[in-house]
Amino acid sequence: MPSRPSLAAASLFALAVSVSTPAIAQEESPSVSETATVTLPEPPVADRRPHSFTMHGITVEDPYHWMRDQGYPEIDDEDVLEYLNEENAYFQAVMAPHQELVETLYNEMRGRLPENDASVPIPDGEYEYWYAYNEGQEYRLWYRRPRGAEPGANDELLLDENALAEGHEQFSLGTIAISPDARLLAYSTDTDGSERYILRFKDLTTGEDLPDQIPGTLGGVIWAADSGSIVYTPVDDNWRTKVAMHHTLGTDASTDRELYRETQEGMQIGIDQTQSRRFLTISAGDNVTNEVRLVPLADLAAEPILVSPRVTDRQYEVEEREGTLYILSNQDHVNFAVYTAALDAPGTWGEAIAGSDDFYMTGLTTFADYFVLEGRERGLDQVQIWQYSFAPPTSVEFPEASYDAGLGPVAEFDTDTIRIDYESMVTPDTDYSYDVTSGELTTLKVQQIPSGYDASQYATERLEIEARDGTMVPVSLVYRRDTEIGPDTPVHLYAYGAYGYAVPPTFSTRQLSLTNRGFIFAIAHIRGGDDLGYQWYLDGKLDRRTNTFNDFVDVARGLIARGYTSAGRIAASGGSAGGELMGVVVNTDPDLWGAVVAEVPFVDVLNTMLDDTLPLTPGEWPEWGNPITSADDFRLIQSYSPYDNVSAQDYPPIMVTAGLNDPRVTYWEPAKWTARLRHLRTDDDLTVLRTNMGAGHAGQSGRFQALRDEAEAQAFMITQLGAEE
Repeated sequence: MPSRPSLAAASLFALAVSVSTPAIAQEESPSVSETATVTLPEPPVADRRPHSFTMHGITVEDPYHWMRDQGYPEIDDEDVLEYLNEENAYFQAVMAPHQELVETLYNEMRGRLPENDASVPIPDGEYEYWYAYNEGQEYRLWYRRPRGAEPGANDELLLDENALAEGHEQFSLGTIAISPDARLLAYSTDTDGSERYILRFKDLTTGEDLPDQIPGTLGGVIWAADSGSIVYTPVDDNWRTKVAMHHTLGTDASTDRELYRETQEGMQIGIDQTQSRRFLTISAGDNVTNEVRLVPLADLAAEPILVSPRVTDRQYEVEEREGTLYILSNQDHVNFAVYTAALDAPGTWGEAIAGSDDFYMTGLTTFADYFVLEGRERGLDQVQIWQYSFAPPTSVEFPEASYDAGLGPVAEFDTDTIRIDYESMVTPDTDYSYDVTSGELTTLKVQQIPSGYDASQYATERLEIEARDGTMVPVSLVYRRDTEIGPDTPVHLYAYGAYGYAVPPTFSTRQLSLTNRGFIFAIAHIRGGDDLGYQWYLDGKLDRRTNTFNDFVDVARGLIARGYTSAGRIAASGGSAGGELMGVVVNTDPDLWGAVVAEVPFVDVLNTMLDDTLPLTPGEWPEWGNPITSADDFRLIQSYSPYDNVSAQDYPPIMVTAGLNDPRVTYWEPAKWTARLRHLRTDDDLTVLRTNMGAGHAGQSGRFQALRDEAEAQAFMITQLGAEE
């Protein structure tokens, strides 16, 4: 469940770990035909076992309550596992007649990824660092070489994820961070999808792992300036990070020292470091409120410096340069403003850049001679270079009307060049070097697409569609120029709509399998994200949550009214909180959708928000409301919670996914929802559930394995809309 990204710079590898979204490739447009009639086995019928509770004078019936293993997080209830396995067998039976299509889609998607690929090296001190993929390998290899050396000369393999993943169905690298003296490597791994990582250390001079191991960690690792110790965040039994710990290499983890412990319910700890690498930052917060402490990385025994005490609904993040703090906060303006403060008086803020109704500030990074301010204007990304005199900034110019752009990974503080990442729905991911002095953009890498790509064959549009309350909602579209647009055109409509996360109009190789079959791919930039500013987020949460659902429905109706498609020709999809969106709109407007894919959907909202033992619940109350203490919140959540509002009506074909080890959306939410849908729906359309029994929130790991999940989802959309090859 994303939140506003951190503004403080992480270590090089902490910045570089995320894998970019795959891109679009070029192939011939496949033919389409109607789906053949297939005789399917009977679907599983889940037991309905009486269970109810009463709160705020309201009684709730929950006949599928038993699907939550009472020993959670251990999951060994035989009835639960049997039911999930039956659902998986039914899903495989449903998809069996379409395996040729699934395989075709998978091969298309895989063919767009280069077997051998590498990131652009990132300079840091005496070395430059990068990762690479080799042919047939699922995971990355991490390298470095002396700065300025020719490629291939003195390349040093630091870490092989493929070797670490060997023998495991699931694998994830959580963090990877080089020590300041470049001699040691800290890295963490998860092999079951539960996001409880084991932290390890490698001596790069010998190639051997050190004996230090710290289980049960989450988040990044920050090195002390002397390279002899690190700061990390363990997770407790409820998968919450409540403490920042200091570990000295060579000592037993049981003797690690607490730097700061958070005691307020719902608040969690996150750690980072300033771009100057002078200070560790410890942020304690939830989705809307936080406070930051600074600790000198040269003296982690020092008392943490509280920048400013927490104020409800105020967020701020901190950078530093030469003893001055640069603070980005929504203290005085909903779209944030920039403040400065002296290190010895951190709570006395002076406004340096005023907030703007037009420019939404999303990120600030300080460098030795300038700072970079990121934001969005009219929903479009902006990157501004500011001098410390606060003279008018220089803006990086971007060529297209709709795009995704931002500051790329930059490890160093004293540098004249930065990285800019750029892409659009028709432009492959491009890495640029930007010379701050001259303003020159130099292309470093354009995403490779082995099967070929011709941008001229695709069109992108940015529409504004009026919602029922008069608000204009942006919509990004991409399609082949030879697509016949009209009532029969299939549309894949996607949205998220929560936590202030804006879905960017990026380049996607996976979506091309649909657009090459005549689909329009559309992103609805609905309220609940922060696409048009922080107020856009506020207008889609708590008592305004229904705006999110209405926006999505109204965008669909607007596309129909403008002649792009018709009711029943739209395949809707969303994951996690976007899966909640899917659950709501199939209840309220089932006739609009020809197919729905809900991935790890947050659909049992009321029960989850009532259970304060679950990992995320207390921190989620500022987003959804607290139905334990507030009868109004209880009634509001109950009014839209997808599981609680399934009714006896016709529903579109629905594909649901889950991860057995998912700590974010527990497996029983999609399982319960599937069972209730199948019990109450009044038609014969499909409801299928696929649970990854060895995975978590992100599904299968590995760059190729994950494509199979996507191929199955797209095959479901294609076949249910009658567009199968």
